[in-house]
Amino acid sequence: MRLLYTIVWIFALPLVLARLFWRGRKEPGYRQHIAERFGFYPSPKIGQPVIWIHAVSVGETRAAEPLIRQLILAYPQHRILLSHMTPTGRATGATLFQDEIGNRLIQQCFLPYDIPLFINRLLTHFDPTICILMETEVWPNLIHTCRQQQVPVALVNARLSPRSLRKAERLSGLIRPASVALSCVAAQTEADARRIMQLGATNVVVTGNSKFDVSIPPEKIAAGHALRQQWGNRPVLLCASTREGEEELILDAYRQSGNAGIADLLLVIVPRHPQRFDLVEQFIQQHGLTSVRRTQLAQSGLPADVQVVLGDTMGELASYYVSCDIAFIGGSLLPLGGQNLIEACAVEKPVLIGPHTFNFEAISTDAIAAKAALRVDDANAIFLETATLINNPALRTSMGQCALGFADQHRGATAHTMALLRELISAAKY
Repeated sequence: MRLLYTIVWIFALPLVLARLFWRGRKEPGYRQHIAERFGFYPSPKIGQPVIWIHAVSVGETRAAEPLIRQLILAYPQHRILLSHMTPTGRATGATLFQDEIGNRLIQQCFLPYDIPLFINRLLTHFDPTICILMETEVWPNLIHTCRQQQVPVALVNARLSPRSLRKAERLSGLIRPASVALSCVAAQTEADARRIMQLGATNVVVTGNSKFDVSIPPEKIAAGHALRQQWGNRPVLLCASTREGEEELILDAYRQSGNAGIADLLLVIVPRHPQRFDLVEQFIQQHGLTSVRRTQLAQSGLPADVQVVLGDTMGELASYYVSCDIAFIGGSLLPLGGQNLIEACAVEKPVLIGPHTFNFEAISTDAIAAKAALRVDDANAIFLETATLINNPALRTSMGQCALGFADQHRGATAHTMALLRELISAAKY
């Protein structure tokens, strides 16, 4: 099965490259560092023991932050190799670890395509002590090649939804050997652990979700307060990490609701993917709403007639959360699986989520049980619940306090994960 998978990869490479260049039209990062995707690295060898962490995109990179910082403290003789698949993930890592990259404690690269020759090139060049995969990144050839070269592979902050399990079981001849070959798995929840073990993984421990351990830098909080000053005294609904098809539903509901009885409601929309900023701006204009882009805001403040602010910047989501009154978490209005709500809770904001949160089901259910979040059925309900919370400050404050308590209660996953990794790193070839 893995041989067939490799052959498919080889024959698909021309299409993969074409898609890379196609995506590069709107996101130039896809056309950069292309040689790395084939396992060629122009940088000199690190020359010190290497801990390799793979974080595919933005969410995984942010989730890896507390673990990376602990690894740097615990293993000062090692260097961190941080690999990604998306340019936005790489850009997020460059922002989060600017000082560490400048001091050569961390080096970034793109993960090669999952073909043994390319993975071998990465392993030969960097010679890692261990490979740590974040969340759901089970690459059969990567895991097999690491095992051949006696590099232990850990899957951490691991999650597996029922839907993903069903997909994996249809490819069990490919996924099961990869799961069996994992040295250890640090799962987010008991349910995730059970599903991962169904795929054949053995050394599975529940450590919690490391995203609860992410601390928001003071400068992000300060930037959020500065944004709030620009909004003025207006109530603010933030729709964060929205995905394809959701913005139009939200804009329709906003226009039809007549602000849902909320005087001067400001709607802030932050699409998850930067290549969609221009398209979402077109949607806003088509709905006849007055808007301004975040990058066009003047320091003097927000014009009084603006109804919608388009968040067209990367790396500022925490600041947007600080600046709002209520946060709706995108990816959940349509069957896209939802997004992470922890950051909104950590800054004491009431959270709204849609009906589709299968990628984050446990944390969404727990947040609702903790009275930190409310589930809405559709876009119209977003504005009805917003009106209720805006018109009831005591309820809004109570829900925000529950959100903060929920975030604080679940911290500690990074320490548990470190305990699991220490044995692997100490037993490694260095």
